[in-house]
Amino acid sequence: MIVEEEIVMFDGFGGYGDGWGYVAMMFGMLVFVALLFGAGVALSRGERRRGVPALTSSPEEILAGRFTRGEIDEGEYTDRLAVLRERVSS
Repeated sequence: MIVEEEIVMFDGFGGYGDGWGYVAMMFGMLVFVALLFGAGVALSRGERRRGVPALTSSPEEILAGRFTRGEIDEGEYTDRLAVLRERVSS
């Protein structure tokens, strides 16, 4: 009587090689979360750098900022400033 012996190889990692696949997936997830966090921080800082006026800026400060950045010329600045000051005094 001949007894055949079956050889079973270890397949404990479910086909992901020798376990480095799990390490790579964890590393990839950490990088992904870090990129999401970094993008959120960059977007929130970008709004402040683009010159979006703060909520505490007065209309005159906003107008002066537009004049400083060259969005309006001197004539338009003085006209609008006069209108703003008329409304305050009225």
